Amino acid sequence: MGSLSTPLLLAVFVVGAVATWLAGSALSRTTDVIDRRFSLGDALGGMILLAIAGTLPEIAITVSAAAKGDLGLAAGNLIGGIAVQTMVLVFCDVAGSGRQSLSYLVGSLVPVLEALLVVLVVSAALMGALLPESTRVGPVSPASLAIVVVWLAGLYALNRVRNAPAWQAVMPRSPRGSADRRRAHPVEKPTPQTTRRALIGFGVGCLITLAAGVLLELTGSDLANRAHINGVIFGATVLSVASALPEISSGIAAVRLGDNELAVADIFGGNSFQLCLFLVADVIAGKPVLPTTGNLNAWLAVLGIALTAIYAFGVIMRHEQCILRLGRDSILAIIVFALGIGGLFVIPH
Repeated sequence: MGSLSTPLLLAVFVVGAVATWLAGSALSRTTDVIDRRFSLGDALGGMILLAIAGTLPEIAITVSAAAKGDLGLAAGNLIGGIAVQTMVLVFCDVAGSGRQSLSYLVGSLVPVLEALLVVLVVSAALMGALLPESTRVGPVSPASLAIVVVWLAGLYALNRVRNAPAWQAVMPRSPRGSADRRRAHPVEKPTPQTTRRALIGFGVGCLITLAAGVLLELTGSDLANRAHINGVIFGATVLSVASALPEISSGIAAVRLGDNELAVADIFGGNSFQLCLFLVADVIAGKPVLPTTGNLNAWLAVLGIALTAIYAFGVIMRHEQCILRLGRDSILAIIVFALGIGGLFVIPH
């Protein structure tokens, strides 16, 4: 890629971003068919399948960057991606009714539990970044292992809550859509023919998404170097936006179907799984990646926690009114995100 001219390199980057958008949309549709065909429902296997499918761009970027030794780009994409993907909820808010905020229309407190899981795994990542590189289990950081354990435990707890809630909360005037894309609107059970097409489509979508992710990493790394942009900043901004395109597509589609809870829960669920990829990065790089993250990624991690908390508060407080089609939490999130990105250029690298 380094031999290409900058305009051509930029064109290839855009092609990779478009491919990510289209393949991500196809993955969302085919995963729904597969879930209904095999009755995965709220089973942990189904939740893990969806988490992996939704994070394929990040998987490709992480593996490619770690293999090249570009650990700053890999870490920036994973940690910074949480803040960027949380901002997808702003787009979902705009796509909503325009009169009632997205968080007001969420008819469940389950997304708040998913937000707390995001806070837990990001906290584990911050603690892991403070460990010396010599603290390892083979090539893997203990914090990377802890993140995976915390995520699996949280996933199990969320599955229990969905299947057997221990409490009931009344959300006046909140339309109850599906809690996640595994609970689709009533449709006919897929036939073997549609299932076969869905499986083929899912496989092709995975391959395209992975290839597009590698393309984004390769071209993005060169573009960042030519523009003299820090790899962490580029990974946390431009690259994270490109890899978040599937979430924007599926989130807007969910809101338009009335599945407001899905739009929020899908973002938080993907964010909590995303940090599990530090374990993959450790194995590929042959050493712990978290201790190399530095001040910029610590700043981004706290920014991700702040944005997650803003929307969790929004779901609980339920302010109804919108201003320019945005709820109060979305407006606050935009302000905090802008300040957070601005801070990247101020704090010491």
